[in-house]
Amino acid sequence: MYRVFIFIFFSLLLIAGCNNSEDVTIKYIDNDPLYFDYKIWGEEGRDYVTVMLQYRFEDQDGSTRVLKDPSKVEFDGSLLQVDSSKMSGYFYEFEKPLDSFAGNHLITFTDSAGKVYRESFEFIPFSLKTELPEIVHRKELAIQLEGLQKEDYIRIIALDTVFKSRGINEVDTVKNGLVIITKDWLKNLVNGTIHLELYKEEEWRVKNATTAGGFLSISYGLKREFELAD
Repeated sequence: MYRVFIFIFFSLLLIAGCNNSEDVTIKYIDNDPLYFDYKIWGEEGRDYVTVMLQYRFEDQDGSTRVLKDPSKVEFDGSLLQVDSSKMSGYFYEFEKPLDSFAGNHLITFTDSAGKVYRESFEFIPFSLKTELPEIVHRKELAIQLEGLQKEDYIRIIALDTVFKSRGINEVDTVKNGLVIITKDWLKNLVNGTIHLELYKEEEWRVKNATTAGGFLSISYGLKREFELAD
């Protein structure tokens, strides 16, 4: 009987210890600085620009967090509500029509202690100055873009219909909006229908973040097709 009593006593003590440890852990996590993971992307021909804001434990690989009142996040003054998915975890998403999104925007995060972190950015979509020809021959292809900085960077992706082709996937320096697809790059493609994508991808550290830091990334692109011939 004495042994049974001792076993029950230590079992209850162990359970109580586990419960106390869990409470302390949860309390510590709630006060831990969050990593800011901000993503904005849009595409010509797509009606809306998507803003996805996530808050993670410790770093960019940490699990996502639900903000609990009084913590909150606002985009251009509008309070965002949490959503979730198995793939992405918890996130705060906002969509706005592409035709009215160009310009300056503000993300405002308020932590549980009432401290406010503001992050501003400018969204500038680019476009083709002149449309591509329907048929492109195997010589240097010049593409003139509008809406870029005097010197900028564009990712160039081009794919044909042959599975084994190398295709093109390059980030190139663009000056005065002029993209050049060289003859050597075109050698990676076979004649026929070519699917072309041009993307401007930007990423920088969040300027006003917690000690955990964070990044903001912006992606915008456009797509075209043409026939490649000798």
